[in-house]
Amino acid sequence: MIEAPENVANPPQEALKTPSGIAYLHLKEDKTGETIASNDWVMIHYTGWTTDGKMFDSSKISGKPVVFPLEQLIPGMSEALTLGRVGESIRVWIPEELAYKGAQGMPQGMLVFDFEIIQRVTPEMPPEKPTETAIKLHDGLYYQILSIGSGRAVMPDDVVTLDFMGWTVADKKLFHSSLEAGEPLVAQVSQLFHGFQDVLVHTHQDDILVIWMDQKYGIDPNGRELKGDLVFSMQVVDVASMPEGLAAPDDVAAPPADAETTQSGLATKVLSPGKGTVHPKATDTVRVHYTGWTTDGAMFDSSVQRGEPAQFPLNHVIAGWTEGLQLMVEGEKRRLWIPQDLAYRGQPGAPAGMLVFDVELIAIV
Repeated sequence: MIEAPENVANPPQEALKTPSGIAYLHLKEDKTGETIASNDWVMIHYTGWTTDGKMFDSSKISGKPVVFPLEQLIPGMSEALTLGRVGESIRVWIPEELAYKGAQGMPQGMLVFDFEIIQRVTPEMPPEKPTETAIKLHDGLYYQILSIGSGRAVMPDDVVTLDFMGWTVADKKLFHSSLEAGEPLVAQVSQLFHGFQDVLVHTHQDDILVIWMDQKYGIDPNGRELKGDLVFSMQVVDVASMPEGLAAPDDVAAPPADAETTQSGLATKVLSPGKGTVHPKATDTVRVHYTGWTTDGAMFDSSVQRGEPAQFPLNHVIAGWTEGLQLMVEGEKRRLWIPQDLAYRGQPGAPAGMLVFDVELIAIV
């Protein structure tokens, strides 16, 4: 945990205030840094506390800065970041009405953040129409390799690591990006949407490319409605065969008789007991290893495959994870069968139906 500042309860007299009610202090100034606009993407380090001094989230726990589009943040965070410049650090007191507005499971009341603005990373959109040298695969699906990689060819059953950004052409709006996730997309080619599948089998590791597609070939993983043409910039960072040991369990299709089912419909089974008696709370941050499958045995995500544990606040994940992880103690391994209404609820682009996860709770952080 990162200790709260002494003035966490109330902004000091020297703090500046905006008409909306935000109070802020510059902890470090850099008048030469780039200014931040409300439609920018920024790379930052941050820590957040409630006014009683309790830390509820921090990028510094993992040591990795995060990338956010300002338009998708709570209003107070979005406004606060436009008050600083690249290279500056700022402390901000955000009233509840500009934060989570009392939403259940979220930090309550006025929130205090320390922001370190590392870099402005607003990406540039590629040409909105396929170029003359673009390769046509189908009506409405084109691609062009901008830089040819030296790695092996991509096969349908391979696992690929992708850095990508996607825009809606009509309004030139960036709608999805691995920048937003803070890490590349790692997935089996056959589990991606059709536009990506069809193009990737024509690429090699380290290729940099642009993909133009009609919306029927692509989907927005966040469930938002998309219309018209889409354009993606992409780098194939890595290509690997499906590792051994990630095959779906024998009981992936349905919970076995010895699984325990909660009132919500979540089924779980302890695979390996843990240590201690402390269970994480919904507001805690946890470090885990996990692998997820759909009930037909297709793996769609795995920290084990990436070779690096994942870390996140339990109130920022699907409901089945929030509930299931609270049943566990550190060191425990458990299998979760999560009904669709506790998972992604049929959102376009997300794994559909009941999902099965093997989860190891490494630590409550």
